[in-house]
Amino acid sequence: MAKSDELVKYITQRVVRYIDTPKDERKERRTQKRRKEPWSMKWFGMIPFAVSLWVDKKKKRSEKS
Repeated sequence: MAKSDELVKYITQRVVRYIDTPKDERKERRTQKRRKEPWSMKWFGMIPFAVSLWVDKKKKRSEKS
């Protein structure tokens, strides 16, 4: 019985905290969560980005010729 009471208490605390936060702040948190870096950057750093820039540059050069 104690675990269900703890669960109800936890859920009510979360709901009250959600209701107490201003709408703008909640919206800002959601947008921050969405701004994740790509997995390639997360795992390999700047190397994939540098390679993609290099490949794009080569493609543009070949199209101009």
